[in-house]
Amino acid sequence: MDSRRRFGKYKVEREVLDEERLEELSQRKTYSDIHPPLTKQLKESFRCTVPKLKRSLVSSFPVLYWLPKYSVWDYGMPDLISGISVGIMHLPQGMAYALLASVPPVFGLYSSLYPTLIYFIFGTSRHISIGTFTILSIMVGSVTERLAPDVNFTIRNGTNVTEEVDIATRDLYRVQVAAATTVLGGLIQLFLGVVKFGFVGTYLSEPLVRAYTTAAAAHAVVGQLRNISGVSAKRFSGPLSLIYTLVDVCSKLPQTHLPTLAVSAVTMTLLIAAKELNGFFSSKLPVPVPVELITIIAGTLISSYAHLRSNYSVSVVGEIPNGLQTPNVPSVSLFREVIGDAFALAVVGYAISISLGKTFALKHGYKVDSNQELVALGLSNVAGGFFQCFSVCASMSRSLIQVTTGGKTQMAGLASALIVLVTILKLGALFQELPKAVLASVVLVNLKGMFKQYSDIVTLWRTNKTDLVVWLVTWVSTMLLNLDLGLAASITFALFTVIFRTQLPTYSVLGNVPSTELYVDMETHREVGQMIPGVTIFRSSATVYFANAELYLEALKEKVFIAEKEQQRWSEKENGTVFVIPPSPRTLDGQCRWEYLKGGDPDCSSLGWLSELQDGDTTTLGSSSEDTLSRDLERVSLGSLGKWTWDIHSIILDLSTANFTDTVAIKMFKNFDCHDNPLNLLCSESVVEQLERGNFFSETITKGNLFASVHDAVLNCLNNRGATSPPRFDPSAVSVVENSDSQNSRLFE
Repeated sequence: MDSRRRFGKYKVEREVLDEERLEELSQRKTYSDIHPPLTKQLKESFRCTVPKLKRSLVSSFPVLYWLPKYSVWDYGMPDLISGISVGIMHLPQGMAYALLASVPPVFGLYSSLYPTLIYFIFGTSRHISIGTFTILSIMVGSVTERLAPDVNFTIRNGTNVTEEVDIATRDLYRVQVAAATTVLGGLIQLFLGVVKFGFVGTYLSEPLVRAYTTAAAAHAVVGQLRNISGVSAKRFSGPLSLIYTLVDVCSKLPQTHLPTLAVSAVTMTLLIAAKELNGFFSSKLPVPVPVELITIIAGTLISSYAHLRSNYSVSVVGEIPNGLQTPNVPSVSLFREVIGDAFALAVVGYAISISLGKTFALKHGYKVDSNQELVALGLSNVAGGFFQCFSVCASMSRSLIQVTTGGKTQMAGLASALIVLVTILKLGALFQELPKAVLASVVLVNLKGMFKQYSDIVTLWRTNKTDLVVWLVTWVSTMLLNLDLGLAASITFALFTVIFRTQLPTYSVLGNVPSTELYVDMETHREVGQMIPGVTIFRSSATVYFANAELYLEALKEKVFIAEKEQQRWSEKENGTVFVIPPSPRTLDGQCRWEYLKGGDPDCSSLGWLSELQDGDTTTLGSSSEDTLSRDLERVSLGSLGKWTWDIHSIILDLSTANFTDTVAIKMFKNFDCHDNPLNLLCSESVVEQLERGNFFSETITKGNLFASVHDAVLNCLNNRGATSPPRFDPSAVSVVENSDSQNSRLFE
């Protein structure tokens, strides 16, 4: 079998197309055709009102699309098994992450119930599990502790004149703060979804998100040191709060409560070992073993029978009320104080959820609507906030469990919500003796995956230094400036890197790939023929606008200068000289003849533009006009004086990489055309429209200067100078001519 690669060939013959001719052939629509007036749009909308309403209703309530088609026989049992597995994970994670949010554990269970029910109706992803998540819980905790610190709820004990914290009042206010922040964040998500701003998550690049979550994990560790060690450390807020908290905890390490530390150490050791065994035998187990739930149950039983609270002063969860909370309107007066945190929660929560949703959708062959996901998350948070929930989003660990246990649709989420509901109604009181150190240990062990993201530093160092800088800046700013300001600083810096890259693009001069109509960078390709003599094809890898217009012009001038020098070097190969032989009876058609003579007069100049030779023909200059001939002879004479006089007669700007331009760039292009060199452009349709609206075209610059491809522009330039096709230099075809009257050298083929 022939292992050599086979390439197809094609041949196309057509006229050279400029923009005017292209619009004539393609019948380009006018701006009014593409953007009809408002009255016409209203008529069209009224004409299709009923079908549009039906489609709008289904798109707004995705459950109406998939639920009527739901097959209990095919999907019922897998969704039930998956939902039970995820619901079991909801219980320990909900209570543990409530500690991160600095609210009582039962509110973590509420956050695992109500938002899941809302997402079941409005969500478009079939596999993500909505509920509590580490990063969002940490962000909520930073808000609650900033607005409701312990110092604001101290009461004086009259008997021994000591100060104690009114925990009940403090927790009640923290729940109000968390609910207000959640509702406002949900309203922001809902608004962004309604106005079709689903792309907002794209501004959080993967390096930024991974660095942000890694730094947030460090915040979580420091925040849980109090529950792990049993010390009564302060929590600070604002910039450098992480450092202040860490210093305070370290200063109080001698006061560590040893029974609490022992509970934490044993719990973490058993959890890590159990998770490793779970991963090792995952291929042999039908469903993962719920090690976190087993740990919480075991911790509760041991604490109850050993009386850890009364005998060893180990802090426990405390009273967990049975039943559901009545809905309450959040305090609107708090919105002004938490708007920045709410926006950060809205963006981060959406970015995490949509990334997970699109990953699973791509794997299982369906589509996730980014705008509808914003709406679904927004409604989940708004409704949850009225029931004293804190901000939620998709969880990676629970979503993976939902997928690996066979979950098929959103019904799995409904089943998990029912597990949480039963726990709240009937089983919540059983966890009152659960030590907080056990919940803190669950949090820290679950952060192991985020700490593995430090390996990104090595990977990005090898692959992309700019992404590495974004990663490091995000990590440092989040560690030092706290989660809200750190996110804002990270996004700002990431956007600046985009602007910075547009100011340092790759500028290149293109050359022709032999025997093709393709043009590539001459500096990065060895097998590219010489540049077209007298024609400079210039391309930038970035769009041209006000931030880099001046840099673009400077690079263009520099490349044109280098091109002139390159063409001078090219035309003086091997100490030979190209002579112009005036028309004589022996020349064909009275055209000017070129001959390449070995060892010719070193003072004679060579011309940088040559016409293509046909086999057996004399080398001829494509134009036989007297003006062209006299001009060429004049250049030869000047060249004999030791001067290089050949100039670039045509400049082609390849703007095909640009997707927009602005008035500054348009003005630069117009001013550049005021020079002697004619300007030819190659650009996309969107840029053509912007050039039209920017009054770029005039009597001197018409759409005849815009072309459909680089090759069209090159052929046009050569035709205007009298050539029929671009020359192609082949050094191997050069032969020494002994007698110029009897034999001609073949320079091009």
